[in-house]
Amino acid sequence: MTLRPLAIIGNVNVDLILGPAEPWPTPGTEIMVDHDELRVGGSAGNAALTLMGLGVDFQIAANVGKDQFGYWLRHSFGSHAEHWPMEPTGTTLSVGITHPNGERTFFTTQGHIAHLSWPEVQAMLDTESLKGGTVILCGAFLTDLLTNDYDALFDWADTHDIKVALDTGWPIDGWTDENRSRTRQWLSRCKIALFNEVESTRLIHTTDTVEAAYKLKAIMPEGAIVVVKLGPGGALAVGPDNNLVTVEAPLVTVVDTIGAGDVFNAAFLAAQASGRSIEDSLRAGVRIASMAISTVPRRYDGEDLKVISEKA
Repeated sequence: MTLRPLAIIGNVNVDLILGPAEPWPTPGTEIMVDHDELRVGGSAGNAALTLMGLGVDFQIAANVGKDQFGYWLRHSFGSHAEHWPMEPTGTTLSVGITHPNGERTFFTTQGHIAHLSWPEVQAMLDTESLKGGTVILCGAFLTDLLTNDYDALFDWADTHDIKVALDTGWPIDGWTDENRSRTRQWLSRCKIALFNEVESTRLIHTTDTVEAAYKLKAIMPEGAIVVVKLGPGGALAVGPDNNLVTVEAPLVTVVDTIGAGDVFNAAFLAAQASGRSIEDSLRAGVRIASMAISTVPRRYDGEDLKVISEKA
């Protein structure tokens, strides 16, 4: 059995990670930190790196800025990035400051990702080869121009029998009434929802993740799947049969959690594309994400790759 086609649409940017910072500097001062790392980032970028690490074929529609960072990002993705447009602006940069407790504060420039448009995305994707497959939309609250054309994207997907999976990420201005309304409208046209625990409960106004999952599913089309990522608690899903499925996460020594949810998304969708059950797909997502956050440099291989590859 061959893998059903996969594609990623959304934000690829540069991450600069620094820290730990203690104490937080006062204005006009300078402190030294022990660690720095410049790397590929963004939800779409992290998901793409995961699929590359798993050896899974995919398409990706993204853009970069017209500067040295833009050239570096395109080089990092090789042939996948050959047709990425270079916008006449700087590349989006996120600076993550690590605190002593492991949490991070991010400062992000708007940069190029706000300029990604639906005509650009459509031109980058081979629609014919994506029929019967799945595309994941990443960074909905960051890709302003594309987000405003989501209806056209959904129409395209419906016309060509392509499932849409949605991971909005956290809204810059929080879960306002307007952001909740927009997200519910998007979900009404998506077949897969991929949210973390806090996003799902804030979106639905509840503290119960199971309740949030069922309420999200009620918004979506028939046959939809809702996944809630629970971090060290594993993950849960409500599938087309309305049954609740849960899996636990393995105990690992955490090195770096940035992009863990994006890694999960890619592994889950790869397992689904190979015909695995929802439970097996959740397990693949959790285990591969757990491996990624506990290894330096990050690894995505092991038994989970074997499970996906053997099914394919």
